[in-house]
Amino acid sequence: MKVLFLGTASGAGKTTVTAMYCRYLARRGVRVAPFKASNLSLNSYATSEGGEIGIGQAFQALAAGIVPVTDMNPILLKPGGGGRMQVVLNGKPCSDVTEGRPMDIAKATSEACKAYDRLRERFDAVVCEGSGSPAEINLRDRDIANIGMMRERNIPAVLVGDIERGGVFAALYGTWKLVPEEQRGLLKGFMINRFRGDPTILGSGIARIEEITGMKCLGVLPYADLRFPEEDSLSDSRGKMSGKDVSSAFLDNLDSLIGEAERSGFDFEALDAIAEE
Repeated sequence: MKVLFLGTASGAGKTTVTAMYCRYLARRGVRVAPFKASNLSLNSYATSEGGEIGIGQAFQALAAGIVPVTDMNPILLKPGGGGRMQVVLNGKPCSDVTEGRPMDIAKATSEACKAYDRLRERFDAVVCEGSGSPAEINLRDRDIANIGMMRERNIPAVLVGDIERGGVFAALYGTWKLVPEEQRGLLKGFMINRFRGDPTILGSGIARIEEITGMKCLGVLPYADLRFPEEDSLSDSRGKMSGKDVSSAFLDNLDSLIGEAERSGFDFEALDAIAEE
């Protein structure tokens, strides 16, 4: 099983949805691992092997019930100010990227694919998270985590749209339209995140997006006042947390989110079918 969650924008909910699906599969006895080819974040986690990965992938590993390893986030980009970016490759500082010294995209993509392949060998399912949006056409030649992984490893993808920001149908259609035609067929489904109210009022809009894109709507996730780890500046530190420790509180929140998704009619079976293609 393999699937890639893409966002219509940064902060659309990819990290949480990826963790939710990891948790859902793990509860069913599936050996699952998270993966994010390239992550832009200062919030990192030190693995037991002495490497460094994004905090989001450590959270997703917790959801999957496994120990975080560097293969889950082979490329971590850490902004350093003054136009400098530190590249952490396979858990170790590798180089600094500046305006005059760009990252070696071919090498980075190759290393990301090797890490992904190692996880595929070890686990029954790899649940991938994209970075930012796949519709950033000015960055396409440097896009590793979205279009890059779709192209290199033929991973079916699901779009996550955040209705809290408004314009979700335009965001879903626009993202689909801007994905290169060669990879557009891999966009198998979409979901609408953070909706407040009666989801039936979205019916005609959902039907139209399904009609013009061929993607299937997996469901509408309700707005949940729950707190999860902060990955970047768009994370929302508000939300409820309760439990004997932070880890159990995050897992309890994921279980609550899965329950709310199931009550709202979210189609986990259709998501499974996409991941099994």
